[in-house]
Amino acid sequence: MDRAQQGQVSRSAADIYEEFFVPALFRRPAEHVVRRAAVRRGQQVIDVACGTGVLARQVAPLVGAAGKVVGLDRNEGMLAVARRLAPGVDWRLGLAEALPFADRSFDHVFCQFGLMFFDDRAAALREMHRVARPGGQVRVAVWDVLGRSPGYAAMVALLDRLFGSRVADALRAPFALGDPDALHDTVSNAGLEEADLETFDVMARFPSLEAWVRTDIKGWTLADMIDDDQYRLLLAEARKALAGFELGDGSVAFSAPARLLTIAA
Repeated sequence: MDRAQQGQVSRSAADIYEEFFVPALFRRPAEHVVRRAAVRRGQQVIDVACGTGVLARQVAPLVGAAGKVVGLDRNEGMLAVARRLAPGVDWRLGLAEALPFADRSFDHVFCQFGLMFFDDRAAALREMHRVARPGGQVRVAVWDVLGRSPGYAAMVALLDRLFGSRVADALRAPFALGDPDALHDTVSNAGLEEADLETFDVMARFPSLEAWVRTDIKGWTLADMIDDDQYRLLLAEARKALAGFELGDGSVAFSAPARLLTIAA
């Protein structure tokens, strides 16, 4: 995979990601995933591919001082933001395919919207399962198929029309595991038993159409793929092609459903 397919961003993009993407798209799914896990005080938790730490930050108050939360990511830019926001969490630079922890280390293993970007998805699932304690669970969230997220389907089509498939594919990448068969194949390839799969609703919300475009480009891997002139062209075309997603107050909202994979340890 190249950097776009791996979801890798620069440090400046990580700041934009935290400021705009997290409230628009990632905070509410994290709340749902954590609520489903029933995390308790004193437990040991890891958030794999933690990004800027939205899920880890939600878990930390639940485990309290007697527990521990680890956030692991391969991107130093993301971790720099995470450390600034929550210095009490144990932030680690590392790969999901080679978790630097002993077997049965964690009561809960989370991975929110990271699995699709790993070089070896099956190996990452095996590693997450390995570090989960008996009786614990691994919970992995991925986005549903692109076609069920109308806003992003329209944005991908616009990028494809303006800049070609390479740029558009960078925004297609997060939806790569939306098909249940693809998810179950990944679990099977990891040698794990069948997992539970739940689909849950997420509403993407941005304060304006311009904020949506800025977030998708400047807060994502596309920041290194689209120059300033191309960005101005995209914004102008988006005002026409994506206007249907604007609400009366100028904000943007559209459905972006997700899937939650749960694997027993």
